[in-house]
Amino acid sequence: MKNTFILMAIMLFITACSTDLDQVPPNLGDANAISDYTPVLFAAYNYQNQAVAPMAIFGDFRADNGLFDEEFTDFDKFTAPSPLAATSSSTFFSPFYVALYNSILSANNVIINSKDATLVAEARFIRGLSYFKLVQVFGDVSVNLINPTVEEIAAADVARQPKNDVYNNVIIPDLEAARDGLAVSTAAAASGRATKYAAQGLLGKVLATMGNYPAAEVQLAAVVNGTGAANIISSMSFADVFNSDLNSAILFATQMSGSVGYSGESFTNWYAGQNTKADEGGPVSPDLVNAFAANPMDVRGALTVNNNGGNPISVKYSTLGSTEQDWIELRLADVVLLYAEALNENSKTALAITELNRIRTRAGLLGTTATSKDDVRQAILDERRLELALEGHRWFDLVRAEAAEAGIMNAEMGETISPNYYIFPIPNGEVTSFDEISQNAGY
Repeated sequence: MKNTFILMAIMLFITACSTDLDQVPPNLGDANAISDYTPVLFAAYNYQNQAVAPMAIFGDFRADNGLFDEEFTDFDKFTAPSPLAATSSSTFFSPFYVALYNSILSANNVIINSKDATLVAEARFIRGLSYFKLVQVFGDVSVNLINPTVEEIAAADVARQPKNDVYNNVIIPDLEAARDGLAVSTAAAASGRATKYAAQGLLGKVLATMGNYPAAEVQLAAVVNGTGAANIISSMSFADVFNSDLNSAILFATQMSGSVGYSGESFTNWYAGQNTKADEGGPVSPDLVNAFAANPMDVRGALTVNNNGGNPISVKYSTLGSTEQDWIELRLADVVLLYAEALNENSKTALAITELNRIRTRAGLLGTTATSKDDVRQAILDERRLELALEGHRWFDLVRAEAAEAGIMNAEMGETISPNYYIFPIPNGEVTSFDEISQNAGY
């Protein structure tokens, strides 16, 4: 039986984007025929486009930031057996799954065959990013680190690998190699390509997600100090971060295009209430609206949500509803708050408060009143919700916070949620096609 996602990658084609990543890759079936692997690398970048809208759904609509229409509420059901696998597989999970494995296959081709060390380092960043997204969403996943021939496809081992093995054997080594192999280049970042600090910041996030806060602190501190994050945050307003797709506050963003977007639609349509599956009464949850309303001095409130006559929508993006809005994968405020989180978990709470207050000060707020480790943990989680609202982070932040302090997930969501539902169902097509692939518990 043939592995469908690998076949799709070998039959690769890509539509042009409106950035430096505008390239059409050659036939990837014969690596020996390729002398310049730049187009192949750009294919790996471009496949990330098709994973953007699903990440917005997983991160915000699964959590307490967004609302689905009443006829599409499976994401809000946390009791077994969940119908989510059947009803949402083709809508969200299959496109996400296929896109990321396509990106991985293109990255593998570059890693294995290119003689250009920078291209290889970029490809390892993209592969590490892809597997991190897959593990966050699905838990254990299939791993492929080769550019397979037709014969290798038929013999491919598609069994899911334990997520900790994927972290330790794939994601961390890839991001370490990208960190060590890429330059600190503002030009690369401005063209939508990976840099040293993008790789190091993502590595810090991965380590924090694994609960390895001592190692995360080291990586995140290097990014905060190396980028001059404190100066950038103090000198660039919250609004300015979103007034241009690429700026010094953004470490890495997936470049979007109207011709490449997920199902021909931008993620911003979900937040603007322009997708029929988003709640017509306002896709932004009243809970998020109230969280901003509780802090009337917070300048981010009016720049993030509009009550819209009782049907709240997001106004965070300058090109709301447009397919040209880039998806921010990692920005400095995210890293600073992760650094504060790592410091606090490492019992350096006073230092954590200093980093937390950098973000609060820019938002027009006074310093936090939290002082204990537990209270500062909650304050950082609350701050991440407001600072990073509708950027696809909330659900994954709650899962990570639950690992640090049991009970946070249920308290924030207002209901009891089985850990089975911290991850999502494997696409039905993969489960029914391969005996080696079983469905996640509860689905």
